[in-house]
Amino acid sequence: MNEDIFGLTGKVAVITGGGGVLGGAMARALAGRGASVALLDVKDEGAAEVARRITAGGGRAIGLHGDVLDEQSLAVAAAKIVEEFGRVDILVNAAGGNSPAASTSRETAGREDLLSKDDGPGTFFDLRLEDFRSVFELNLLGTFLASRTFGRIMAERDGGVIVNISSMTASRPLTRVPAYSAAKAGVSNFTRWLAAHLAPLRIRVNAIAPGFFLTEQNRFLLTDERTGRLTARGEAIITHTPLARFGKEDDLSGALIWLVSDASALVTGAVIPVDGGFSAYAGV
Repeated sequence: MNEDIFGLTGKVAVITGGGGVLGGAMARALAGRGASVALLDVKDEGAAEVARRITAGGGRAIGLHGDVLDEQSLAVAAAKIVEEFGRVDILVNAAGGNSPAASTSRETAGREDLLSKDDGPGTFFDLRLEDFRSVFELNLLGTFLASRTFGRIMAERDGGVIVNISSMTASRPLTRVPAYSAAKAGVSNFTRWLAAHLAPLRIRVNAIAPGFFLTEQNRFLLTDERTGRLTARGEAIITHTPLARFGKEDDLSGALIWLVSDASALVTGAVIPVDGGFSAYAGV
């Protein structure tokens, strides 16, 4: 067996959403195994800061503007990456997230809720099309467009690996987040479809399905902004998570390194849960 089966020296990785907490942590993990890393984000400074931290530690990284919903933006970024590094071997589709505007305040809808005048979406019937669409497109369409742009570069060379970010809510839809749950279910399905479609081109496609990580997109659901304590929802999640904690930013690194390295050479079309056992626990 190759002694450095988890090594990524000589590989070039692209991470969308690379300026975010989880995207940045995954970028640092890839660089730590020897990969050159290109970080794409709509927030230029975020991507640039992660790139600076990687290069300060002796790695190779660049931060670029990249909008996963803009084909031209992705094409421009791809050209710069090939010019800088010569190739693309790995794509991590980390851009995504939820929005309060696409989340309901009620877990279920009662007849009395139909008369409610609360601010924001109370039930499914109060959701605005544009808010639902924005979450759905960011997570699913963004994954599609980035995979097509960078997958073509892999296909024209020696193959590669695509890792999508799904969610445990893809298989067990959570209350209050209909757009996010539906979009991530689409990501899981798309992952399996694309894996079969691209296999002849030696491109492996898998997904990681994180459980609950405290991020800016979901903090409003899990903690009370006034006290910092867990909400009733946050408490319920911890109670139903066998490992009894939220994920930390580096908790995805092990699964990611395995999926993009030769250690998983025969793995494609898989969706790997990293959720502290949440999806395996029925609560009884």
